[in-house]
Order: sequence, then structure tokens, then C-alpha cells
Amino acid sequence: YGCNPTGASATLERRLKTLRLAREYGFLILEDDPYFYLYYGDAPRPPSYFQLEKELDAPIGRFRSGMRLGFVSGPTPVVNAINLITSSSTLQPSSFSQAVAYSLLSHWGYDGFQKHVDFIASVYRRKRDLFAAAMRKNLEGWAEWSTPEAGMFVWFKLRLPPVPSSDEGDSEDVIVRRALKEKVLALPGTSFFTNGRTSAYVRASFSILPEEQFEEATRRLAAIVKDVWADTNPPDYADLPASYRNGNSFYYQGGLFRPELTYL
Repeated sequence: YGCNPTGASATLERRLKTLRLAREYGFLILEDDPYFYLYYGDAPRPPSYFQLEKELDAPIGRFRSGMRLGFVSGPTPVVNAINLITSSSTLQPSSFSQAVAYSLLSHWGYDGFQKHVDFIASVYRRKRDLFAAAMRKNLEGWAEWSTPEAGMFVWFKLRLPPVPSSDEGDSEDVIVRRALKEKVLALPGTSFFTNGRTSAYVRASFSILPEEQFEEATRRLAAIVKDVWADTNPPDYADLPASYRNGNSFYYQGGLFRPELTYL
């Protein structure tokens, strides 16, 4: 549900297919669901693997970010192995966080907890909608994305000029150098590949950013992408996104490729 970084959620059909494969080949399914309760899609939330199979699951209940608490259920040998690894790495979760969580959950009960996570999901849905609207307004034609149904991330592919290592362009320079200079913070796609390969993808989070900044953040990013195209020497008209081609009328001025009907 809303996985990091893509924001994608597995469909019921995909989950059932994965379960059938697990039965056929005898492999374990480790399900990490930190955003299980941050689902806000239009369709009902698909059941977890735990609900479908009741054999192995690793959901993490969410009521306050940053507490780093969760629970795991599964076969005893697997859970014992996790305990051994945890005891030699993190030792244990914060005792203070555990005490706070216990007190709060005891006070809420199941109904209170469900009411809380439903409210949080509605807040994230609103932020998702506003962020998606800002992207459509400012990045249409300059990026490709799928709107998430859970979680807090949007994974999108920038339309960039080709580079020697990739015909799709490289988002690292755009995000790490240019966007940061304009006070736009995101993560380039290369950060999420184990081999560090070149990628045109970007992960943005809409959870912390104030809603009134969505418009300006996406506008700045769009301006940066346009500048990247302008820096190609000479600008390649054929490769420009359609949204930057105003009919067939263009002129080149001041280092930017500008549609005549927009800038007169």
C-alpha cells in the first residue's frame, strides 16, 4: 500500500497471483505495510496477504510517525530469527516510545485507533489531491506519473534530454544541484537503485510540505526542467515535450526556447 518510493499499491489480482506462486514454489512472503492505514483510494482497500493467507505478515500500525514501533506475525522460526537480528542491531525499540504507544492505544481502544487512522488517511487524501492538481497544472507534458492511492509519495518521470548513460535523461543533476539551489527538495531516482544507475525518475513527498507551497514547488521544478532543455546546444525541437510546442511557431531568445504566443 503506497510503497516507497513508487507510491504503488498491489491489486487484489496481483496478491492472489503471488500467493499462488508462493504455494507452488514454497517461498515466504514478507509483507511490510507501514502505510496500510494510509489508504485513501476510491475503491475499497484490497486485503493484505495476511488477510488472504493468514500465514505470514508484517504490518506496522501507524498512529504517530517517527516512533519506530511495529509488530510482526509469522512462523515461529522466522520471528525468532528476527528477534536475534534485532537484539544484535537495534537492541530494542525506544522504551519511551513503547510506553507512550501502550498508554495511547489503551486509552483509544480499537474503535479510537480506527477513527484516528481514518482521519489521517483523509488528510493525506486531501494533500494528495492538491499535490496532483499542482503537478497537472505545472508539470503536464514535462513529467509522467501515476496518482498514488496510499502513502505519501509521488514517483514521477521527468521528460529530460538524453545523456550518454541514458536516452531518458538523468534526474540527479536536476534534483541534487539545480532544484536544491531553488529550494526544492526531492530525491533523484538513482537513490533507489542498488546499482546507482542513471534514472529520469524522482520521488517527491507531499506529507510535510505545507499545502500552500505545492503550487510554487511544482512551478519551480517545471522551470528547472525547461532550463535543462534550453541548455542543450543546440535545442532539439523534435525532442521537446508537446506542451512546450505552441503549434509550430518558436523562436530562440536569451538562452531559452520560448513559444511566441506565450512570450511576446
